[in-house]
Amino acid sequence: MLQDKAKKTIIKQRLINKGDTVVIGVSGGPDSVALLFFLHSISKEWRIKLHVGHLDHGLRRESVKDRVFVESLCKSLGIAFTTVRINIGKLVKEKGGSTEEIARNARLAFLFRLAKAIKTKKVALAHNLDDQAETVLMRILRGTGLIGMSGMQPKKNITGFEVIRPLIEVTRNEIESYLKRRKISFRIDSTNLENIYFRNRVRNKLIPYLEKEYNSNIKKVLANMAQIVSCDYDYLVNASRKQSKGLGNSMAIDKLLMLHPAILRLVLRLAIERLKGDTRRITFQHILEIEDLILDRPQGSIVDLPKCISVAKRKKTLLFYRRKK
Repeated sequence: MLQDKAKKTIIKQRLINKGDTVVIGVSGGPDSVALLFFLHSISKEWRIKLHVGHLDHGLRRESVKDRVFVESLCKSLGIAFTTVRINIGKLVKEKGGSTEEIARNARLAFLFRLAKAIKTKKVALAHNLDDQAETVLMRILRGTGLIGMSGMQPKKNITGFEVIRPLIEVTRNEIESYLKRRKISFRIDSTNLENIYFRNRVRNKLIPYLEKEYNSNIKKVLANMAQIVSCDYDYLVNASRKQSKGLGNSMAIDKLLMLHPAILRLVLRLAIERLKGDTRRITFQHILEIEDLILDRPQGSIVDLPKCISVAKRKKTLLFYRRKK
């Protein structure tokens, strides 16, 4: 059952402490509505305060109705509600990139602003086990390493905010059953049925095919794999942090050459993360270029990375720095 699984996840992963204030991202769809009702059901026992954030992205005509629905829901439950409208279509034209990614980044940025305004660091999202399986499969298809196969974490620190996913071990079917038993209504995003988006094609076409032809339990298998890989990756990251402690943006090449390739690659990623804030758009090919810089390229050579990050080879050191635009 949803409630038992979600409570177990919260306790096991230490997602919520008694007395916390939690911002919940609620779109009005079944997953986020289920998360809202679940957290509301435990709010007295856990003495937690809830505040709903709803982003009206303006991508669908019915988005206004979604906002009204969520606002009405919060009013009936006595939960604080904040909403903003952002023209995602305009942002896509201005910045370029995928609509999905820009909408996701805009939603997170809004929820973080809201969390900051009400003086909390905790933001709850409604990703479930099915979402986890889809995410892992998408990353495998695009090409990924351990970090990609780790999937979405139950708890993750992003720019100082703690993003939690209490439903990450709950299936979509369990969510639908939870809502049906309690006769809880929700909104349907019609774009989820359109296969123009990569995730929708994976969800609506590829996973049903894999379930039918290869493994009826493929979603659970992928989610389990993410959990296993995440544990291994966490160990490697901790080991890499110890190796890179105190190195800063200038690293001795002879010390880097002594590292195991798995640790070296993570040390390089951590150096980029310190400068850039994250490692988005840093591919395996970029890491291979830096390795080639260390091993084979002459002194003075430079590797340019996305977001104005560069790596230069000095006589005895590897220097990470921000270049001018």
